[in-house]
Order: sequence, then C-alpha cells, then structure tokens
Amino acid sequence: MSDETDKRREARSYLIGLGLALALTLPVFALVAWDLAPRMTILWVTAIAAVLQIAAHLRFFLHIRLKGQTREDLHLILFTTLILLLMGGGTIWLLWNLHTRMG
Repeated sequence: MSDETDKRREARSYLIGLGLALALTLPVFALVAWDLAPRMTILWVTAIAAVLQIAAHLRFFLHIRLKGQTREDLHLILFTTLILLLMGGGTIWLLWNLHTRMG
C-alpha cells in the first residue's frame, strides 16, 4: 500500500510540474510570437518566467527542496549554477566581443 501511495504521489508531482512548466512557457511564447507587449516588458516577463521555470524543475522533477537537503544536493545546485553562469557569461562575452570587432 505504501509503495502504491508513493507512486501516486510521485506521479502527481510530475503532473503538477508539467502543468507549471506549460503555464510558464506558453504565455511567453504567445507574447513573443504575436508581439503582444513592448520589447522590455517581454524581456522582463521572459526572465521572470525562466527563473520560476528553474524553481519548478528543481522542485517537481528533480525533487530538490532547500529545506532538509543534504550537503551533496547543495553542492550539486551550486556547481550547476556555476557551470551555467560560465557558459552563459562566456557566450555573451564572446558575442559582444565579435559585435564590437565587426562594427
């Protein structure tokens, strides 16, 4: 009985995560596709939705909670954040450098 309850709880968690992911993705796509708002508003909405999307994925798909987690989970989150910042920052730096050289 406990195993069946755990499976239901996990399936419910995935379905909630899927619903949140769709709710955070589809409106942003609509804003961009149909140009429904000014450019800066779209950028801010996209950035906020992206941060919320990350939190939803960590909570509902990876089952990582900040309360009561082990040190290894914290290291995993911090290392992943570092790698993403290095990749994103490096890409932006590289493209900006190419832009200044071409102009």
